[in-house]
Amino acid sequence: MPRIKSFAPSWLNEPSPGHKLFAQSSDDARISAANPYGKKPKPGPRRTIARRGTEVFVAVGKQIRWGDLAYLKETWETKHARSGSGSRIKRESPEDSFAYDESAGNGTEGYRTIKTPVADDIRQLVMSPNQGLLAVLTSHTVHICILPDSSHLHARDTTPFKPKFWTLGPTTHVTSRSAVVSALWHPLGVNGAALVTVTEDAVVRVWELTTTDRWTFDSATLAVDLKRLADGTSLDQDFSASVSATNKGFSPDAFDMEVAAACFPARGSGGWSPMTLWVAMAGGDVYALCPLLPQRWAPPPTLIPSLSVSIVAGVAATEDDPEASPESRLLAQQQLDWMSDLDNQEPRIVEGAHGEAPLEVYTRPTRPGVIPRLQGPFEFDLNPEDEQDDEVELKDIYVIGEKASMADLMMGEEEELEMDDDDESGLSLTVICLLSTSGQVKICLDVEGVEAQWLPPRPKHRSRPLAASHKTPTLLTFQTFDTLKPVEVMPESWPMFSEDVTSRYSFYITHPAGITFVSLAPWVFRLESELQGVTEAGAEFRIDLLAKGQGSERERIYTQARGQNTLAAATAVMDSDLGHFVLSATRNDPVVLFFDTPELDIVPRGSPVAVPEQKQVDSPQQEVGWEPRPLFHASEALDHRSALPVWIHHLKTGRRRPLFQQEMRLSMATLEVFWEGHKVVSNEVDDINNAVAELFRKCQSLQVELREQIEKANEAKKTIDRITGEDSADDEPPVSQDTLVRDRLRIARERQEELANRMEKLKRQLGRATSRELSDKEKAWAEEVRALGNSILGSEVDQTSSSTPKAKQPWKRFEEVKVLRDALFSQAEQLQRAGEGAGNETPASPLPSLKIPAEVRRQKLAQVIGLLDRETVLVDAVKSRIERLSIG
Repeated sequence: MPRIKSFAPSWLNEPSPGHKLFAQSSDDARISAANPYGKKPKPGPRRTIARRGTEVFVAVGKQIRWGDLAYLKETWETKHARSGSGSRIKRESPEDSFAYDESAGNGTEGYRTIKTPVADDIRQLVMSPNQGLLAVLTSHTVHICILPDSSHLHARDTTPFKPKFWTLGPTTHVTSRSAVVSALWHPLGVNGAALVTVTEDAVVRVWELTTTDRWTFDSATLAVDLKRLADGTSLDQDFSASVSATNKGFSPDAFDMEVAAACFPARGSGGWSPMTLWVAMAGGDVYALCPLLPQRWAPPPTLIPSLSVSIVAGVAATEDDPEASPESRLLAQQQLDWMSDLDNQEPRIVEGAHGEAPLEVYTRPTRPGVIPRLQGPFEFDLNPEDEQDDEVELKDIYVIGEKASMADLMMGEEEELEMDDDDESGLSLTVICLLSTSGQVKICLDVEGVEAQWLPPRPKHRSRPLAASHKTPTLLTFQTFDTLKPVEVMPESWPMFSEDVTSRYSFYITHPAGITFVSLAPWVFRLESELQGVTEAGAEFRIDLLAKGQGSERERIYTQARGQNTLAAATAVMDSDLGHFVLSATRNDPVVLFFDTPELDIVPRGSPVAVPEQKQVDSPQQEVGWEPRPLFHASEALDHRSALPVWIHHLKTGRRRPLFQQEMRLSMATLEVFWEGHKVVSNEVDDINNAVAELFRKCQSLQVELREQIEKANEAKKTIDRITGEDSADDEPPVSQDTLVRDRLRIARERQEELANRMEKLKRQLGRATSRELSDKEKAWAEEVRALGNSILGSEVDQTSSSTPKAKQPWKRFEEVKVLRDALFSQAEQLQRAGEGAGNETPASPLPSLKIPAEVRRQKLAQVIGLLDRETVLVDAVKSRIERLSIG
């Protein structure tokens, strides 16, 4: 259920320009003041708000007000922020003010007045699917407004905007004929240009509008009189509406078939739903007209294939069934002829509106006939026993078409058609919601399914018997509930349905007492799972659980004071700039209810998984210190001008003016003047007393609400003090708030420094305790040092290796040099000793004389000693370097 966040915002209340969208014009105020006891208008639906994105069109009297809500909100908030940032005492400049001059049209960008050619108050505004046309309905006339681009309406201008208007049916929809009950844009019209009008005398007309052809606004392409069609027996009869004036005499058909409302299911519905017109009669009967198509229509990509599959399957089942009735065989053959006529056509490709995909346009099949059979009146199964059909007076109907099932259609196909998740999920049955004057809502299910039907052809031979009467269709009454209390029921009220933007299985009901939200999601998806799935439990057990389980959710989201003006049909809006809210209006003020936008709104509308799971994961709502309350508007009686001066002026200028020039005497004339004056004054005094009493009660309730608000604020403050530790005992001396703040800042700084010191200490310990892995360059450098050490000092592996390398290692060469040095030293010593011995002793035997010069010997010895010293220095340098490397 939606949770109300706030009510009418400041940018839609006085003195903002957004309030001018809903305020009564000065001309209407003067007329109502001059004739306060005029003739009351005929009751009827009041759908005076139409939407195009963030733009709204509001009908006020004979005018249409246009406003861009996003622009009005942004402008008002910007102005309010700019004025709040400066000084409080400030004189507003004329450029910054939102002054509005109604005689001049408007003076604010984002708001505009649209002049209309209507001669009576506007009852309904119906926006076309492509948002290019706007149907403007009074009680008897219909006008089509060609809406301009937003840029033309945003331009600042001092004159009212006058767009192009076309009068629909200037000789058909006039005050001398029956009133227009509903105007519906056909879901399958080409670019949303097919309009279906339904009058009170049960005449349905289809208009295919083209702005380049005036004739399309003068005559309807199809006109069907439902009273004639209900009594029809063959296709060859004339069911068109009578051109002559409507007969005002009494007839049972005129009483039983007084239309209250009509409705088409959505374009994305499955089966025959998009081309089925549901009509609700004021007496309580419900009829269906299928297929009702314009002469040129554009179906969705999946509609014709799905109908073709179902029709072929129905024909095959009828042919295989020997017990099939002649009526069922005739119906199957008529549907096959209709589909064959459609298959033989070559569709035309037409560009879609606003950059949409191209459309395939077909021509309405002429076989078996253009006008279908009128199915109904439907009988209601499981209808409450305490409900009397004579007491039911229907006012509106809302139909939710069955879901589009593509499982059978796409079986065996490689490519799947792209469809919205909302169209694929839901109930495989059509849901019909009926609304009566008493606020009772009856939810019915079309279990049998409405299909295309035509009357049988005229028999060729008179001796041939006529076809048996067709069986009466039925609707299953699933649930019935009330949205109004018995005290709130008004005989002349006209409750209305309005669709929701979050789910196609939820809607709003607008009645004189307020606005009610209804959601069918609690049982729709449970019922679909029962219809599609097979469980182990028995059918009776599951049906009993479904019947006793949770039904439709309903909640009164707005309540209006008794005796106030009638509310306009609620319009749901969901926009990223504006939020999620419902917009309605009285005759003077807007009614806006803003809802909380949950994070799960991204889930597709009507998802069977999203709805049950959302209840399980929803967190409890947090308590707030305030509750949203609707904006209070004082009664209009305090603003109306008194009729007493007008009555006195009539007396002074009328036939009673001699009474003002003579003494008062007891006569019939004087009594008549006093009686008339008392009547005028008593009515005004009674209204003013009620308005003042209501204002006094509101002031009293405001004091109570303010006291509760203060108590909640105190409780919140105590809770915050208890959490922050500021709830000191009574015996302690009071401490100033400045001291508390300074102490908290000091403690926070000390705590921050302590944490920083601990962090640094931990970093140092972590650096010492953790061995970091070597990088690739460090590993290469260590390998190089290891190889150099092995090459110089040698390793145990190299020393024990038996293999002799081709190139000797430096350490081996050093060892060989040392050996040679020792050998040379030993030889030198021997030679020296031998020389000394030869000088002292005379050799006994002659020895070979070695004549080596002493100088050469000294040079060679010095050379050898220099080489040894050089090798020694080299070896010592290498050792010292290796030691440094190993130490580093």
